[in-house]
Amino acid sequence: MNIYSILNQAQRECVADGEFKTILNNESEKTLVLLWSQLGDFDNLEYAWWLKRESAKLAAKRIIVKAIGIGDRSSGIKFCEYTGFPSESLYVDPTAEIHRQLGLYQGLTLKFPLLSAKNSAFINLMLMCAGIGSPGTLSEVFRGYKGDRNAPQLIPNDEVVKETPLPAIKGSFFKLAGGENFQRPFELATLRLRNMTEVLSNWDTYVPDSSYLTQRGGTFLFGAEGKLLYEHRDRNILGFAANMSNPLCFLYNL
Repeated sequence: MNIYSILNQAQRECVADGEFKTILNNESEKTLVLLWSQLGDFDNLEYAWWLKRESAKLAAKRIIVKAIGIGDRSSGIKFCEYTGFPSESLYVDPTAEIHRQLGLYQGLTLKFPLLSAKNSAFINLMLMCAGIGSPGTLSEVFRGYKGDRNAPQLIPNDEVVKETPLPAIKGSFFKLAGGENFQRPFELATLRLRNMTEVLSNWDTYVPDSSYLTQRGGTFLFGAEGKLLYEHRDRNILGFAANMSNPLCFLYNL
């Protein structure tokens, strides 16, 4: 399979202007291509958060970022408004066709005879959230609560986290749970709660078709002339990186 060739030939709707365009344009710079799952998937909101956090490093290394998410233009616009991901770099694939072309993990696809495909997808998603067909998901959920000394501090002490069911929380609060300069207990869980609140409050926009809820994504980094420098294929929910403590660490040695 020539991954670059598939992506180079693909045309998808660009969120910025609604036009169908080729995703790659034979860029001379390194290109990071992200195949995202349903745009309402918490993985993608978290991934976009890391990209924004590391945007200066990406720019310094002259890495172009492109992403293709499952959804329509409305879900793409909403995603970009919330995450700050540039809409001109996001394309949408309503039926996850390109994910299948690249052989990305479809997640659980159990059939339930009395249920529609959409309702079956919901049940399969719940099973994956419980770790079935999604190895590592539960341990990653627990990491968000217990903290991680191998991960950086996520919320500055002076930042206030709002838009969750909880009262506004200042970053310095997490110092009480263990200190600073690393991912403190409940810190990541709080950011994930904020993402969950956003998605559930706008579910129909983020998920116009729930048939593809279990489809997983992938990360592909290309160098000059389309040479594949790195790839990661998601195998579980909350498994969008090989190193979830620092999802973009694979870029550091470029």
